[in-house]
Amino acid sequence: MKEKKLSFTKTIQNDWYALKLGFSISKSLVIHSFFMRVAGYFEWVFFDAIFLREIVGALDENKGFHEIFVFIAVCGLIFCLINLYTNYAENVVLPLQTTRLYGGVYRKLYSKARNVELRCYEDADFYNRYTMAMDGAEAKVSAIITSFWGILVGAVATVAVFGFMYEIDRYAVLFIICPLAGNFLFGNWRNKFEFKRYREQAPNDKVLNYVNRTMYLPDYAKEVRLSRIFNLLRKQYHDATQKNVRVAVKYAFASASMNFWRCTFTFTVIFEGVLLYAVYRNLVTGSISLAQLTVMSSLMVAMTWILIHLFEDIMEIMKNGLFINNLRGFLEYREAIPEDQKGILPEKEFESLEFDNVCFSYKEEETIKNLSFKLNKGEMAALVGHNGAGKTTIVKLLLRLYDPVSGVIRVNGRDIREYDLHAYREMFAATFQDFSIMGMTIKENVLMGRHYENEDELVERSLKKAGVYEKVQSLPKGIHTMMTKEFEEDGAVLSGGENQKLAVARTFAKDSPVKVFDEPSSALDPIAEYELFRNIMKEGRDHTMLFISHRLSSVKSCDKVFMLEGGRLIEEGSHRQLMELGGSYAQMYRKQAMNYLALDEEGEVEL
Repeated sequence: MKEKKLSFTKTIQNDWYALKLGFSISKSLVIHSFFMRVAGYFEWVFFDAIFLREIVGALDENKGFHEIFVFIAVCGLIFCLINLYTNYAENVVLPLQTTRLYGGVYRKLYSKARNVELRCYEDADFYNRYTMAMDGAEAKVSAIITSFWGILVGAVATVAVFGFMYEIDRYAVLFIICPLAGNFLFGNWRNKFEFKRYREQAPNDKVLNYVNRTMYLPDYAKEVRLSRIFNLLRKQYHDATQKNVRVAVKYAFASASMNFWRCTFTFTVIFEGVLLYAVYRNLVTGSISLAQLTVMSSLMVAMTWILIHLFEDIMEIMKNGLFINNLRGFLEYREAIPEDQKGILPEKEFESLEFDNVCFSYKEEETIKNLSFKLNKGEMAALVGHNGAGKTTIVKLLLRLYDPVSGVIRVNGRDIREYDLHAYREMFAATFQDFSIMGMTIKENVLMGRHYENEDELVERSLKKAGVYEKVQSLPKGIHTMMTKEFEEDGAVLSGGENQKLAVARTFAKDSPVKVFDEPSSALDPIAEYELFRNIMKEGRDHTMLFISHRLSSVKSCDKVFMLEGGRLIEEGSHRQLMELGGSYAQMYRKQAMNYLALDEEGEVEL
């Protein structure tokens, strides 16, 4: 999705893409937009080119009142029917179908956002394009639909009025050059400057939106009030605003200049010019009658406004074609790890997990280096090491949130990239340390969209294992309590440790053969941590277990411990074996022991 200057052909392709997208979501919107434009231009052309000419001609020919009255009445009835339709379309059809378009476009965007790999969210350039794609996407698609029909119907109306004008005075049509130059030349330049301004302001707008969210979301309320972070937020807001001001100033003169010349050529020159020309022919040369002068002036005004709208539609469709490039590029992006990837369905039973010389790089920095280890069914294993050793990255590789740069990860002897991705991930239940609690009920936060028999019992059992059941039971609605006060006044706002237990309950609840816990006790006190790990170990009796813990005293009961350093596996074995080895693991363990409890006779910490 690298930024590049768009060609005219590419812009038109983007517009056609938007039209097809809109038609696929709401055929009614596209069809009624067409008839709305037909009705509007028909009224304009008919009134100025036919209605007015017939009335003036009838007066010149001294036709009777009855004949003129009948003509006016019939035309009035036609205009009434047109107005009835346009009012119905504007106030009933279009609002409903625009809402449908909105929902359809954002369903596609959200579906795509879920389907792209995790790395896309960590790529600033990609994320900027994603936010620009989301920015008023449905409005731009709707505008392209309207502009498309405006160009098509407006071109036909232009030819019709041009023919009527040519009948009166063939030289008068030369004045059409003025609005052509005003709209197509100067208007096009102005729109390009506006798009450049928007593109340069997008990163600053992202900062402004972040500060806005920070100031109104309850998540940050305590920090804002108990620290001086507000000053930093205000500085961020001020700096982003100043950058936007500088960008606006950068393009202000050019944009204003183009707009001045556009208005001058579009309105002043043609209006004044055609009136002077018509008056000259009537008063000086006497080559046209007063009636012809009236009709020609009316036609020129109609032609001017038709051309203005025509080229506004052209500029609008060109401008939105540039914006739609972000939407199209995002929706057509080919995922490296698509969430809907199909493949072989894994066996129901988990037998083994193997990392075979796995390497992984993040932003050109190698974080996992030739990693090899194996975990068999029913084993409990721990990944330990200092911060930045690559522990969480290994879990993300296992769950295929990332793919290795080289090497192979095998489950049950098969490369995990061969599996159906959704079915493969169902083999694992994982809790990450950077979990998120959703604005839903506690039950929904535990089940996370999955459905089981006796769901309430499953949720309660999982909450008990996680050590948060008593807290949940104390809430007015129990497991049906909303996890935010944003939607309901009696919603719950739990502590950090309680939220972490709730996240751990998700892993207990999910029916998967392999359980993965990434720092599940980082926000817990020692007693709560002891209880949680005791329940995790019990869970490990019936499952294969892999977990990361900052406190090594919790890994003593594991079958295997993998000591990592700088993305490499430096030690492997049971807790006792590694303590006897006296290497990095033993040294790290003893340092922690000095900070907690006295060493027992084996030099180990008793929980």
